[in-house]
Amino acid sequence: MNSEAWQHDPAGYLSQHIVAFVRESPLNRLWRIDDTPIWGDPLVGFADGDDPLFEQYKAIIGPYHFTPRELIRHAAEAFPEAPYSSLDRLSVISWVLPAAEQTRASNRREQRAPSRRWTHTRQHGEDFNDALRYHVVDLLLAAGYLAITLPSASPLFKRYDDGVPNAPTSNWSERHVAYVAGLGTFGLSDGLITPVGIAIRCGSVVTNLPLPASPRPYESHVANCLYLSEGTCGECIRRCPAGAISRAGHDKRRCQQYTEKALSYIKMWHGVHIAGCGLCQTGVPCEAAIPARCGS
Repeated sequence: MNSEAWQHDPAGYLSQHIVAFVRESPLNRLWRIDDTPIWGDPLVGFADGDDPLFEQYKAIIGPYHFTPRELIRHAAEAFPEAPYSSLDRLSVISWVLPAAEQTRASNRREQRAPSRRWTHTRQHGEDFNDALRYHVVDLLLAAGYLAITLPSASPLFKRYDDGVPNAPTSNWSERHVAYVAGLGTFGLSDGLITPVGIAIRCGSVVTNLPLPASPRPYESHVANCLYLSEGTCGECIRRCPAGAISRAGHDKRRCQQYTEKALSYIKMWHGVHIAGCGLCQTGVPCEAAIPARCGS
């Protein structure tokens, strides 16, 4: 542990460790296919744990959505003897993992169901994302700070498939956290369009280590989507095999039903147990970058 780096530039120290873990971890490999990397270099951002947006998410997403302050209390209960246990300042560390170009290219060629590389990325790439979550938590705990993460395997994490508005949804949206941390804005397909595109996964950790909040380099929550910001594009509508994306937006229920129907095929042919289509995230202008606006 480099105590001087923690003292003078903890955000830079954490960012470097996250990038290094993605580059060096053997878990970030498609070991069942060709042992190439699952994810490219990540984007890392930071949010103030008391940013008003987190409270607004209780109205936008649902009252069940955690705020960072609600989450960190669980860490405080689990580690009451932490040297730095003050909850005066909270931070959220957020990252974006971009799918490898080879994986995006394989899915770009598909029309009805995801490619084998894409499905392995969805399953094993999220396993790696969990390992990264725990790695960041361990770094913070070792330095004496409180930290908590919320992977889907956590007993605190809840997914709501019925009975609430906006279902399917959950009590911790990594995309919405990344938006607060300045990493991207939302698209017509509900995905997050970031500087490395929409073919991504996100992760986050809440901590009481004070970190400088990253700027949000956009004026609205849909600024990076050509259709929602200026009425052009709409390529994700054409790419969706379920007909779940229209000019009215993304029908999450229809999307889920199509994915679940394809799951038996995916399990049989691809050897995975998690379905993830992702066709709307490839073969579109925002696949690997923020698309250029008309006239720019």
